[in-house]
Formats: sequence, C-alpha cells, structure tokens
Amino acid sequence: MILQGNIKISGRTYKKGDSVSWLSIYPFFLLHMAMFGGSGFALAYFSDDTPVLFLYAHGGIAVAAYLIFYKTIFGFDEVKWMLINSLLGLYGIYVDIDNILSQFGRTADDYPIYIHVIPFLYYILYTFLIRQALLDLTNSRENKERKKIVEYSYIAISVLIYTYIYLT
Repeated sequence: MILQGNIKISGRTYKKGDSVSWLSIYPFFLLHMAMFGGSGFALAYFSDDTPVLFLYAHGGIAVAAYLIFYKTIFGFDEVKWMLINSLLGLYGIYVDIDNILSQFGRTADDYPIYIHVIPFLYYILYTFLIRQALLDLTNSRENKERKKIVEYSYIAISVLIYTYIYLT
C-alpha cells in the first residue's frame, strides 16, 4: 500500500508515497478498534449510568484520531468511500446492533438515537477498514477491473448478510 501522508509506524517514519506492508496496518487497527469499539458499545448499551458526554468524549476522540490516520494512510479519495459504507452501514449497523442486543433481551429501539452515535461511528470505521483489507488481500487496489469486482461484491455480500440477519 502506498501512503498518502507521513506517519510513524512501529518506530519507523514513513513519508508520503512510501510503500507499507498491509501487515503493518491492519492487525493493529483491527485489534485496537475492536477494543475501543467494544468498550464504546458496552458504555452505550450496558451501562445505564454512563454520562452521554463521557460516551461522546471516549468515542469521539478515538474516532477523530482514526480519521486522521485513515486520511494519512489511505488518502482522501479512499476515505470518501466511507460515505458509501455509511449508507450501507446505516442499514447494516441497525440490523447488527439490534441482533446483538436481542441476545440480551434488548432491541436497538430501546435506546434514544443519540446513544447509537458512537457505536454507529465505530461500525462505519470498522467496515471501512475491512474494505481496505479486502482490496489489499485481493491485490485489487491498483487493478481497476478487479477493484470494481471486489467493491461490488463487497456491497452485494453486505446487503445479503444484513438482509439475512434482519429476516431471521
């Protein structure tokens, strides 16, 4: 992957245009986001006394940092794909969160919209990272034809999975 900005990874400074192995990026961010996203999810849905301001600060600072890293690593054009993930995500996030909460006897409708903001933002960032990983794992980033196939497959499979979960 070719960096779109300067960044320091594992003690080494990379400059815009440098090539970085996906192994330097995805494992760290997937694990890091799973931990912060998981804690944000727990704060939003399983702690009745979490102040909303704390929920927003806890998640908002991390989300802002991730956005800076994403722009630096992937570039602005790729980050705008998050808008597409967001549209898919609004449908998928609601279905997934409702499905997860149903395992605990709750539904997404049990919470006001403002409680969903941080978990939804994490979901959007996570699905963005999954798309980036798929592009790199399939060597599609620089192959326009293959990239288009991977992207449309990603959309179709996402919609099928979300619809299946929703219907079951």
